[in-house]
Parts: sequence; C-alpha cells; structure tokens
Amino acid sequence: MTQEGQKESQTAQPPLTGYLDRLSARPGERIALKTSSDTAGDIAAHVVRIWNADANPDGMGIHTEPVAGLDLGAFPARWQRASMGSWGRMPVTGLFADPVALVTLRFQPWLLRDTPSTLLSLAGADGAPLWTLSATSSGLALDAGGNRVFDAEVTPKRKVWYELALRFDMYTGAVAFDARSLDGQQSVRSSGQLTWSPRDDAHLYIAALPCKEGMAQHLNGRLEDITVRAQSPDGPIRAFWDFSALIETTGIVDKGPSKLHGHLTNLPARGVTGSLWDGSEMAFKHAPRQYAAIHFHEDDLYDCQWRTDLTFEIPDDLDSGVYGVKLTQGNAEDIIPFYVLPPRGTRNAKICYLASTFTYMAYANHSRGNLDDAMETRITEWGTPRGADNYRGLGFSTYNFHPDGTGQRYSSRLRPMMTMRPGFLTFAIFEGSGLRHFPADGHLVEWFNQKNIDIDVITDEDLHHEGLDLIAGYDAVVTGSHPEYHTSETLDALTAYSRAGGNFCYLGGNGFYWRIAVSDAVPGVLEVRRAEGGIRAWATEAGEGYQALDGQYGGLWRRNGRPPQQVGAVGFSGQGLFEGSYYKRTAASHDPDVAWIFDGVEEELLGNYGFSGGGAAGFELDRAAAALGTPEGTVILARSEGHGPSFMCVPEEVLSHFLTVTGEPPKDLVRAEIAYATLPGGGHIFATGAITFCGSLPWNGFDNGVSRMLEYVMRRFGGLDK
Repeated sequence: MTQEGQKESQTAQPPLTGYLDRLSARPGERIALKTSSDTAGDIAAHVVRIWNADANPDGMGIHTEPVAGLDLGAFPARWQRASMGSWGRMPVTGLFADPVALVTLRFQPWLLRDTPSTLLSLAGADGAPLWTLSATSSGLALDAGGNRVFDAEVTPKRKVWYELALRFDMYTGAVAFDARSLDGQQSVRSSGQLTWSPRDDAHLYIAALPCKEGMAQHLNGRLEDITVRAQSPDGPIRAFWDFSALIETTGIVDKGPSKLHGHLTNLPARGVTGSLWDGSEMAFKHAPRQYAAIHFHEDDLYDCQWRTDLTFEIPDDLDSGVYGVKLTQGNAEDIIPFYVLPPRGTRNAKICYLASTFTYMAYANHSRGNLDDAMETRITEWGTPRGADNYRGLGFSTYNFHPDGTGQRYSSRLRPMMTMRPGFLTFAIFEGSGLRHFPADGHLVEWFNQKNIDIDVITDEDLHHEGLDLIAGYDAVVTGSHPEYHTSETLDALTAYSRAGGNFCYLGGNGFYWRIAVSDAVPGVLEVRRAEGGIRAWATEAGEGYQALDGQYGGLWRRNGRPPQQVGAVGFSGQGLFEGSYYKRTAASHDPDVAWIFDGVEEELLGNYGFSGGGAAGFELDRAAAALGTPEGTVILARSEGHGPSFMCVPEEVLSHFLTVTGEPPKDLVRAEIAYATLPGGGHIFATGAITFCGSLPWNGFDNGVSRMLEYVMRRFGGLDK
C-alpha cells in the first residue's frame, strides 16, 4: 500500500484498536489478541476486570482493576487494515480451451456511480487482470491491460435485471457483447478485439477487482447464474456457478463438469430474490432457483483476518466475570472486553449473569449520525472512546444501511466493536450518562460488586451452544438492560430453566424481540431479517424474510409464535426518546405474598432518578399481556407514568389509526410494568419492564429504592441472607 493509501486507510479506524478471536472463555482456554496501531513502537497489554463502565463524573466513574498474573507484556505495533467489500473467487483451470467461449450472467444494479463497479474479472496468480467487465451509471465496458476493448452505451436501471453475454473467439481475438434487460425495455450490442491466453493459474473474480492493495471497484448489486459454454448459447456447459446451491454457506458451487467451486469473502447477502422470483414462494428452501442471486456491497465486512499479536490462557483460579484486555501505547488506549465463565460443569455462585452479547453484536459499530457539538464536548470532557461516526472503516451495525439503500443483515465480532467498550457514549443530549448496551450493563455488574453478591457470568453465544445445561442448577439467572436478539436455542434454554423451577430476572426492556440466525459454518456472525413489522431501522425486501444462515423465518419472535411475554413475563409495548420516568406501586404490590419486595422502599415515585435518561422507567417499555404469554397469576407490582410526548406504542400493537390489538387506546399501551410471576414448577420471574431500569441502581451511591428492591429480590431468588 502506498503511504498516501495507508494514510487514507488509517483515518478509517482508531489509532489503536483490536479484537479477540472469542468473546468468552473458561479457565485453561486460550484467547488470541489481534491489534492495529498507526504509530510505531511497542504496545503494552494487560488484563483488567471491568466493573462500572460509566465515565460520568457525577457517578463513580469507570471502575477497572488490573488482574494479577495477567500482565501480557509488550509487543511491536503494526498497522492492520480491515478490507471492506464482498466478492467471490473461482478457479478456471482448463475452462477456456475451446475455440469459442461464451460467458453469460445476470446482473441487477442497486447503486452505480461514474466510477466502475466490477461484474467479472479474470486475473492471473499475480493479481493482474486479463480482462474486466464492469458497469457504471452510463454503461457497461470491457477493459484489458489498461485498454478499453469496448463500451456498451446503456443506462442500467436500479433493481432491473439484465442478461449479459460475452463471446470470446480465442483464435481471432474478436469479442462480441450482448446485453438486454429482462423487462424488455433495453438492449445493446458491442464488440472489440482482445487477444489473451488462458492460464491455469487464473481465477475469475466476481463483484470486485483484484489489485496490489487488495480488492477494489466493488459492486453494489446482485449477480446470478454465471455460466461458461463452448461455441454458442446451446453449446456444452463448461462451468455453471449456481448461487442457489449452499445458500447457508460462503461456498460457490460449480455444477459444470470440472467442479470449479469457489468461495465468497466478507459475507454478501444470500437468500435474496433473483431474476426468476415470481412471488409464489417466500422461502428459498422451497424454491432455491428463485433465490439464485447474491447481493454484494462495498461495505460488507465479516472477518478482518488480522494477524495475531499474542495469545494468553485463562488462569485456573480466575473468577468468572467481565474482563478486558487493556492496550496502551503512549497516550492511546483501548480496552477490549471478554467474559470468563466458570470451569465447565461447575458453578461458583448461586446467581448467573447472562451478558447480552448477541445484542452487543447487532448494534456493533452503529453509526447514528448524532456526532454533534454536544456529543463532541462530552466525549472530550469524559475521555470516552469514539465510534463509527468517527471511524467508518470497521463495518457497521444491523441498524445501518448499505450505500445502495439496503439494510445491513449481518454483524460480526471478528473485528473491533467500537461500541462495546467501557465508557462508550450513545447519547449526549439527555439527562444522565447516555449509555446503552455493554457500558450500560456495567451499572448492574458494579451493583453486584457493591452489594457483595457473587455471580458467575455467561454469554448469549455460550447459552446458544450449550443450552439448558449451562444454567441449570443456578438459583437465579439475570439479564442486563436490553437482551433484544435471540436464537431459538437461547429462548428454549431460558424458558425451560424457569419452568423447571429456576428464578429468572429480566432487568431490561425490549427483550427477546428479534429472531437471529447464527451458524457453525460462518462462526462469529449473526444475521437478522427485519420482516413484517416491529420497531425497526429498515424493512426486509419482499420475499426475503427467511434467514440465509439457517433457512428459518426471521423477524420478530412474536411473529414466530414466541412473544417476549412467554420468556420474561413482559414484552415490548412502547418507545420514546432516551428519557426516563418513574413507577407507581399498585394495590396488588401490598399483598403479603409480594410486599417483601418493597421492604424499606419508601419512595412514592419509584425510580424518579438515574443515570439512564433520568429515570428507571424509560426509553423502551414492556408490559404484561396474558394473551401473549404472561404466566397466569402474574402480579403487576408497579406501573410507569409521566412519559413525554415522544412516546408511542409499538407498531405490532396497532391495527388502524385508532384500533389496537388489545382494544386499548394506543397511548395506554405506553407503559412499563414491574411484574412478579410464580410458575407451576416452583420457579419465579421478576421483570422490570424498562431499558433504563439498571441506570437507576448506582444513584446516590447505590443507596435508593430501586437498588433496595432489587437486592431483596436477588437475595431471595439466590438463597442469600440479607
């Protein structure tokens, strides 16, 4: 890479950053650290335990502790770049031995510019292209060796399918090109001269052009059915790369005689509609040939594939908890979090904290566009990390759009997740600290520390893979502030746990909401399809509601027959700005069977304070609903009031402009409810119904009504003495 190119790339990511090959490990297991720095010299690394992750000077500030015996030493810094943009590569050994070769494909543009977007490029082992077929906003062209072979003057239209054909006469060098739109509105022919020799070491690249610095000229659009025939359209097939095969993987299947299979890089979207889709089927498994397209994007990113700087082993005596690798180089610093589980098959505490890492991944590197003066001031004054609005070269979140207007379906942990850092700020314009996700959940982690309540820690990913066995035997399992994204395996485990007598504490809002897919074939990534409805950042395209990684229907768990109330007794009901209000106790909360929860809690307005939006009941609110699965006999202990004008009920509750599913006025569905359920198997559920609840725990040095209420519940659920 040239110095100019390297400088440009370095502005795309923080001056010092990194990621780990895993988010959790047990004693005896190893973790690999991968870093990048734009400054020469050494990087020092040591492991810290992370408690409070809130940098707000009005609170206790960030609280980390060095871990004895885990000073990882220093290592030489190096610059490592994240190469964004998806593409494919297939071998072509022996493919162009016929006197005439006909290459055909189908192409659907979603975003074209004046600069070229690569459709196909044949390149040797040295990466030098023999020829490249590309598209711009004004036409199609073939280039070879820096020379233009032909131009085809046609204006490709967005989301229109085109059939393209390249005919190479290998003896005369004549090249003929045909393009037609499948809607019958456009057609063009062109020709030129190109003499080139087939090479067995060559590869066919799709959707990007190989160059010395990696890959360039990425396509924002779809490709389908790349075929090579001998002589004519009716000639024998030499290669047929059928993208409808192995949709759940990154493999490219050649159904031709030579089996020239290929591979995709950076996870372009599969399970998307192709030129044959007619609306008769919505699931790609039912009609795979209708889903024989792949959608490529210039900003796709799966695995950074950075080289490992060091590995370290989790000591046998290290307590389960939240940790981080702290990197230091001069004035630059970064902390990369990870979790330590108890040794396999053991439990070192009665209470298990479930870290919402799937949700952290879904929001990873969320570019919100809110980097205003207030945010800049707060970042500077509090010394907090910056995110994707500053550094745009590490991929984005499932809440962002690709440049061509499609939503980001995938998010990976095999890259620096800038939003998953102690102190990271999401908002700066509302009362409190403006934290969400990982740093916001530090309020709860520090609360356990302050109350001397021992916990074991696991993650969503661990629960997905190990299921009920991982949590069975704990007296209580506790979530953080926003356990939004889940697989069927995690829901199965949590539901079975509480039904079998376990005590479950859901301490957030908008939990168990979106269904996601993960896959052993593509580890470290999750997929979301925002089908049908719900509070969503973008809408899934027609016919694309089924997840590519597992073939299951995506969207809301509620639309999949598993509303959040079945898991946590309450479910998403209303949302507004990042503002918090308070709860008022109900008459039922004074019943002797539940009054112990409020022993010593004298607040008339419970939680009218906090570091998240200024109140315990805010931002995203959950309510009980028997029709959606709230357990029979659930007691509503308290209900929120006083929400501002920005709050509205969620769209899945609305049938028309005035009618809701329940029949209640829409404004009445804007409420958070603290619920307590006793299940037939002896288990209990305690749910707080709001994302901002945990932000009230640290208020007044952790001495307040919300903190006191939770302590009674946790000690009762965990079998601990008060």
